[in-house]
Amino acid sequence: MLNFFINTLKFIVAVLVFLGLTPLGKVNAEDSPQVSTTDKSTNSLPEINQYAQLDAAPVTSVNQLSDVQPTDWAFQALQSLVERYGCLGGYPDGTFKGNRAMTRFEFAAALNSCIDKVSQRLSAEITDLVTQEDLATLQKLQETFTTELATLRGRVDALEARTEQLEQQRFSTTTKLNGQIIFAATDAFGDASRSGNGDESNLTFSSRVRLNFDTSFTGKDRLRVRLQASNVVNPISPGNEARLSFQSGSDATNDVFLSKLEYDFRLSETIRVLVGTGFNTYFDDADVINPLQSDGDAALSRHRYNTIYRLGGDTGVGVTFKPNGNFKAEMFYLAGNANNPTSGLFNGKYGLLGQIIFYPNAKDTDTKIAFTYVNAYNENGLGHNTGSLASNLGGRKVSSNSYGIETNVKINNGLQVGGWVGYTNARALTGDVKGDADIWNWAVTLAFPDLGKQGNLGGIIVGMQPKLTSSSAELSGLPRRDPNTGLHIEGFYRYQINDRISITPGLIWLTSPNHNEQNGDVFVGVIRTTFKI
Repeated sequence: MLNFFINTLKFIVAVLVFLGLTPLGKVNAEDSPQVSTTDKSTNSLPEINQYAQLDAAPVTSVNQLSDVQPTDWAFQALQSLVERYGCLGGYPDGTFKGNRAMTRFEFAAALNSCIDKVSQRLSAEITDLVTQEDLATLQKLQETFTTELATLRGRVDALEARTEQLEQQRFSTTTKLNGQIIFAATDAFGDASRSGNGDESNLTFSSRVRLNFDTSFTGKDRLRVRLQASNVVNPISPGNEARLSFQSGSDATNDVFLSKLEYDFRLSETIRVLVGTGFNTYFDDADVINPLQSDGDAALSRHRYNTIYRLGGDTGVGVTFKPNGNFKAEMFYLAGNANNPTSGLFNGKYGLLGQIIFYPNAKDTDTKIAFTYVNAYNENGLGHNTGSLASNLGGRKVSSNSYGIETNVKINNGLQVGGWVGYTNARALTGDVKGDADIWNWAVTLAFPDLGKQGNLGGIIVGMQPKLTSSSAELSGLPRRDPNTGLHIEGFYRYQINDRISITPGLIWLTSPNHNEQNGDVFVGVIRTTFKI
């Protein structure tokens, strides 16, 4: 037993010398790797965890360590420790990392591990002897690192206690709570009125709260329950162009309601299924292409993606098929009033979307082009609630076929250029006069990720909100076409204070609101503060 213990201690010391950490002797700087130690006790847990990986990847031969060569100066010592005593192991990637810097906490953990291995062999009554000299060497090592070993054990005990406390107090074993809170100061000026002549708008302060309860049962699925309360009211303008991105809900009374209920799961590695219901779900669960689409972190207006995604209902199913990195296909069916027995899923308001997306470079998911088709039916106009009043064809049953092309191109890490064009051919099915109508919308977008610092975002949107360009007959209460063309010009800058808080000031300029040059320009100023929980 003595020889075994002597050899064990010798090899422990040899490896410590190999790591440049032994306090018992000096190693020639020209022969040994250059590593450093520190007395800092902060952030020791990650270091301990990193070293703990060694036990997770045991090796039985030094040849299994890809970065250890027979020419290394401590090869023989390391070989004995690994192959004869099992005192040290490798990292999960098959390396030993002998040249990596090591803290005193990691050294204490390594020493403690080797001592345990020696103790196990002694307990097994291996027939060797121990000399007083080697026992003194081991004792000296233990005394030198007494503080670190005690601190290490204390931190582990504290971590175990904290973990036990969290296990007892956590909300759920399967459900995570996250959310978003928005505070916004908004004012419209210029000819901000229903008549388009004069300013009738005042400075407002409003808020929206969303709480998501996300549950996973398999690790590859997600059940989301979203509760929302909001009192956001849109600025005053002649048409629907001034609507804000974060305005949602049927009223502005801060009543809590179920905003979204959906279950997302995979049928296979290439097919994903989404089943959902909620208020105004529309098709924005599909890929709308625009990097500025977020209503809490990006665009300030509703003109944040192609209007044809706003057709359809709020309850249904979506299927995404992505066989490779260059192609993706999506199909969604959403019904309105699906809980009403008189209409159900298939005899009332609905929208059916089909979309194919191409990625020229599979490694660049920001650069893509999409071709979109939507067939929809609604009992009160098109229901997109943006653009001119006439473009919604309100007050009549309408069926429609819509076509869209959307694209986004990543120029570099700090610039993305995109846009879309959407065309809707709608047919008025009720009213004194029936007929067809054409509605167009388009936009060009510029995104500036990490503008100023990491996490920031600058955005510019220039386009035309939905416009009635022609109709086959003069539909009751509506013009044959909108008389003029108004532009939507929007700019914003999101400043990321930290991972949880951002402030986004921005300006929306609407020329010829309601696509009528008789209406004066409207300007909407917004300062939105977003908190993530």
